[in-house]
Amino acid sequence: MKKTTLLLLAAAAVLFVACGEETKKAAAEATTAVKKTATKAAEETKEVTEETVTKAVETVKEKATQVVEATKEAAAPVIEAAKEKAAEAVESVKEAVAPSENAAGAAAYAKCAGCHGKDGKTKALGKSEVVAGQAAADLVTKLAEYKAGTRNVSGMGTLMKGQVVSMSDDDIKAVSEYMSNM
Repeated sequence: MKKTTLLLLAAAAVLFVACGEETKKAAAEATTAVKKTATKAAEETKEVTEETVTKAVETVKEKATQVVEATKEAAAPVIEAAKEKAAEAVESVKEAVAPSENAAGAAAYAKCAGCHGKDGKTKALGKSEVVAGQAAADLVTKLAEYKAGTRNVSGMGTLMKGQVVSMSDDDIKAVSEYMSNM
């Protein structure tokens, strides 16, 4: 486009120099017309280019969104499976480490497991609260109250008193720490 314009201007200049007054005037008019045409063509090209770029950007955005969504959908089961495996690994480590860290607590909990479950997450006789994960200090207080006969939640006071009456304060502390770490 630029080369054509320059050639036309050069041709007009040659005509100016080599021709008479009428030719010069015609050449000037031709030069003006060429400039207008070139300017209009450049503006149209710019508009087409901006429009084309805008459309291309929108298309790329749409495709990128589709790829992101497809990736999320494809990755979701893998991520979920990884989370489950990690949770299982954490539980295995907890089970493997807990007894060796608090052997006295694990031994004391053995008679609790019949009602509260191996993991402490069973509601004893469908009445009690889950003991796993409760604060050790709270469990010490509750067990001491059962031992003293001053606690009777859901009618479980007599049963629990029979379970903890033979436990020393150290046993109660150990089993409470064990249950809080379940």
